[in-house]
Amino acid sequence: MPAGTLYRGREGMWSWVAHRVTGVLIFFFLFVHVLDTSLVRVSPEAYDDVVATYKNPVVNLMEYGLVAAILFHALNGLRVIAVDFWSKGARYQRQMLWGVVGVWVVLMAGAFYPVLQHTLRELFGS
Repeated sequence: MPAGTLYRGREGMWSWVAHRVTGVLIFFFLFVHVLDTSLVRVSPEAYDDVVATYKNPVVNLMEYGLVAAILFHALNGLRVIAVDFWSKGARYQRQMLWGVVGVWVVLMAGAFYPVLQHTLRELFGS
């Protein structure tokens, strides 16, 4: 580790980075979502055209990524609350992070088909 650096590259730092990155990604999604939804008041035809462009496998994979970002951000947020408000939280922050990752992996595995079924059917048939 270089001298004078605060970053140690451990789980806590990477969870901090992932929490910030997922928060920014969710913010940008919400910004775009509000913009494209506001089109319905201006021009319903333009809104229909924009929504039609979203119905492709690439956007569907991005939706799965959005689900991943929201789930991780929410679960890690609960871990951060526990670290801050539980007297033993700091002592168990690493174990709680691995618990968050485990729950996240299970939930993402469960969300795989429901979120990606349109793309899977399009690519591999019914």
